[in-house]
Amino acid sequence: MKIGILSDTHKKTKLAQKAISHLVKNGAEFLIHAGDIVEPEVLEVLKNSGLKYVAVYGNNDAHLASLHNNYNLVQEPYYFKLANTKFKLMHLPFYMNPDADVIIFGHTHTFECDFKNNTLFLNPGEACARNKSLTECVMLEIEKKSYKVSYYSKDPKEDEFNESHFFFERNL
Repeated sequence: MKIGILSDTHKKTKLAQKAISHLVKNGAEFLIHAGDIVEPEVLEVLKNSGLKYVAVYGNNDAHLASLHNNYNLVQEPYYFKLANTKFKLMHLPFYMNPDADVIIFGHTHTFECDFKNNTLFLNPGEACARNKSLTECVMLEIEKKSYKVSYYSKDPKEDEFNESHFFFERNL
């Protein structure tokens, strides 16, 4: 299963749209937003992607609470299962104990991909290109015995994403 992941879109709706379109074009079957959505239009892009999705509230998303019932918004830490894999989703990296197979977080605006003791810790970086001149997102491909992480980044003025790949063997 291919899962598209982004975070920290802030007020950059067009960059969020480009990241989501890129993930969908590359085969995403499910989308995850790791918080700091900020703009309701980003929720519309997620909803209109044609894919199932989940989005966690970030520290800049309290104003979105009135939209809670219209979108798949969740509070952190949020646990769920996809592809026989237990996920923990949060925005703030406060719940970093390895109590899930994959732990997804945002907030730091820094891409992280770390595999420790059979737990994958994943931060897709920033989609908003606020702290650096990059818009970033990630594709997580889950197979029975492995994870493949594709990290995508691009200058907001460029058309094409650059990519890097990381592979991890799962111990089931």
